Amino acid sequence: MKQSKKQNLLFLLLFPLMLLAACTSSTVANQDITERLSQSSAPIVNWGVKADTNLFGLYNIEKGEIEGFDIDIAKALTEEITGDAENAEFIEVTSKTRIPLIKNGNIDAIIATMTISEERMKQVNFSDVYFAAGQSLLVPNDSTIQSVEDLDTDTTVLAVKGSTSAQNIREHAPETNVLELENYSEAFTALQSGQGDAVTTDNAILLGIIADNPGYRLAGAPFTDEPYGIAINHGQENFLDAVNEALDTIIENGTYAEIFSKWFPEEEVPDLD
Repeated sequence: MKQSKKQNLLFLLLFPLMLLAACTSSTVANQDITERLSQSSAPIVNWGVKADTNLFGLYNIEKGEIEGFDIDIAKALTEEITGDAENAEFIEVTSKTRIPLIKNGNIDAIIATMTISEERMKQVNFSDVYFAAGQSLLVPNDSTIQSVEDLDTDTTVLAVKGSTSAQNIREHAPETNVLELENYSEAFTALQSGQGDAVTTDNAILLGIIADNPGYRLAGAPFTDEPYGIAINHGQENFLDAVNEALDTIIENGTYAEIFSKWFPEEEVPDLD
């Protein structure tokens, strides 16, 4: 009986704190980002980025920071929006955590190899396309797989949980087996250890893996059109407009082409229009 009373007393003491935390989270998520930036002496834009994706967002141990195409684009956009690229702050996200983090107000935008889709647009808005990508297959050089048409009941394809890649491969190769893992590193490690026959995701990400791992290739041309967009929470239309305007500016003034050629020197700069 005494124990029960103690538990009830503890709950009564903690409940106001729990309620305050919930209200604070809601307030942060609903605060107008552009208004916050304009009123702040230190207008920080919090970007959700990948830290395990070569060429786009990869943690550099020596420098102690995340580097990549997404990072440089975010810095360029931040400079246009706030006047200083140093106002960009980066928070690591995964395919599973990125939308919950933006819905809770922990981040302002997601620039993390995120494909624009109707399903995701039910939860977030997307900027204009900032990278034109398509889904492909990564296989060892000696693999007999030449395209998605070669996938059957005897093959296993590795994909990342929560990504559109897993959904797409089931549509384009319904007979193949799909094994979903936490991230690209785990998927590639599984391929190396023989747990699967191919890794599937956007071609740009796979090219990043190949850059560090000779002996692997893409099997055929991309079989989907998977454009990347910057995700911004519903209710933040002013910030969405600011991001799109900044994106237009860096495309027109050549900054975008400069960043693209830095990370993809062998590729032609795409016409995003």
